[in-house]
Amino acid sequence: MLAICCLSLFIVGLDATIVNVALPAIGRDFHAPVSGLQWTIDAYLLVIASLLMLSGATADRVGRRRVFQTGLAIFTLGSLACSLAPGLGWLVAFRALQAVGGSMLNPVAMAIVTNTFTEPGERAKAIGMWGSVFGLSVALGPVIGGALVDSVGWRGVFWVNLPVGVAALVLTALFVPESKAARGRRPDPFGQILIIMMLVAVSYAIIEGPAYGWGSMRIVGCLVVAAAALAAFVIYEPRRKDPLVDLRFFRSLPFSGAALTAVTGLCAFAGFLFLITLYLQDVCGYRPLIAGLFLLPMAAVMAASAPLAGRMIARRGTRLPLLIAGAGITVGGLLLVFLTAGSPVWYVLVCCLAFGVGQGWLNAPITNNAVSGMPRSQAGVAASIASTSRQVGNALGVAIMGAILAANLHGPLVTGAALSAGFSAAARPGWWIVVAAGIAVTALALATTGRGGQASAARTASLVASGDEMLTARAA
Repeated sequence: MLAICCLSLFIVGLDATIVNVALPAIGRDFHAPVSGLQWTIDAYLLVIASLLMLSGATADRVGRRRVFQTGLAIFTLGSLACSLAPGLGWLVAFRALQAVGGSMLNPVAMAIVTNTFTEPGERAKAIGMWGSVFGLSVALGPVIGGALVDSVGWRGVFWVNLPVGVAALVLTALFVPESKAARGRRPDPFGQILIIMMLVAVSYAIIEGPAYGWGSMRIVGCLVVAAAALAAFVIYEPRRKDPLVDLRFFRSLPFSGAALTAVTGLCAFAGFLFLITLYLQDVCGYRPLIAGLFLLPMAAVMAASAPLAGRMIARRGTRLPLLIAGAGITVGGLLLVFLTAGSPVWYVLVCCLAFGVGQGWLNAPITNNAVSGMPRSQAGVAASIASTSRQVGNALGVAIMGAILAANLHGPLVTGAALSAGFSAAARPGWWIVVAAGIAVTALALATTGRGGQASAARTASLVASGDEMLTARAA
């Protein structure tokens, strides 16, 4: 069952890095500016971030296997549609369709894993294996993507999802039993609309700000809409019996820390992938396959670090893995600040390896802190909030790094030779943001994983469990 659930993480992780390697080829084929490449990534990330919590709650209510299978089918069909896209607009739309299916995979699979591995030590090891599969998918993504782009073109990067998706569908039907929460949560369409409005408005403002001007009515209006949606969400959600996001969860310091760590850590990761891919292909002039091989050592370190993090969590808790993650991201960011077009190969590899160590130790403690203190009946919702935080971080990373790059290049330059001029200086503020993200991960680890954090997690779990028992008794 763990292997089947990990297949969903594999294709989602593979899709992230494999598409990044294909971005320069997509840009040349469709004559796309930097903002167009940002939307190719962020259309997928924003839809996933918007729907993850809905998917987790729906799975708890109607059945986790049913929702998981539906997600696999939509994701596979969306991948096929992306491979046939006739233009950039169509590709962005099909990426959004693909994300609808992707939103039903990881949080639902994590809920299945959490309800299968109930003993804390075994669960920590299972989550470590989960993280290792993510590292493996990241490792294979650049190499497979580079080989496919070199041989059959960028459309081939979407074909790899088809056999994996079909295999996961068949295996799920054969081996994964149906499960659901004792009390289903009702839909929250208004809260869902507010989440979508907030995320889309913020991302649009960041991505299009360099083109329209940060003081333009369009950009300022988007930021006002995002702020209003957030305020309405915070006021509206506590009044519902079944909120889309149970704000009581955030009374737990480890849970709140996990959400913030996911946003900051994955913002650094997505921004790194976006910039380093353009650097290797458009600045250094490497073919897609060679560019993918540059990322292979980093991803291998991530794959090797994740199970070590799971074992350490089982023995000593999540603080030390998070401190290692923060230190690795910080050191990797500092090295990247000094990256130039003439940097030797060994220096680029050292930058990627240091950053990979940080990311490899990050995901397992995030997931463990998010789900370990919550009642099992709320595993899907808790896991989906953690996954949403990751995707929000991913979307913000691409939006922020792309906006910084476009603004410092002084114009809507398309990828290719034009992008290489001044890239190192234009990207340097983005690398400083990676440094800041690493420092933030370290600070959050120190602030949220001590004895006070454990006490707040226990109080929150008791509060959530007693509230759910009361609602179940009333329904009965």
